[in-house]
Amino acid sequence: MKCRLKIEVSLKTGHSDPEGETTAQLLKELGYKVETVNVGKVYNVIIQAQSKKEAEAKAEEMCKRLLANPTKDNYSIKIEEIR
Repeated sequence: MKCRLKIEVSLKTGHSDPEGETTAQLLKELGYKVETVNVGKVYNVIIQAQSKKEAEAKAEEMCKRLLANPTKDNYSIKIEEIR
């Protein structure tokens, strides 16, 4: 079966986010009442898998091997079967 993986990667609490800080400052300069901005990444991946369980295992492996740094990143995975 074909699956769409949506993998969201964000910084763990306590790690600096210079891009988020810069974005927050620029939004404030534009007149928005912004407290904080956190920048993350979203990966949309289409894969072939025998089951949702296999798709989830592959997504976990992708995160651990490449997409997320376990020292500084959190990640979440959503799986959708494509027909």
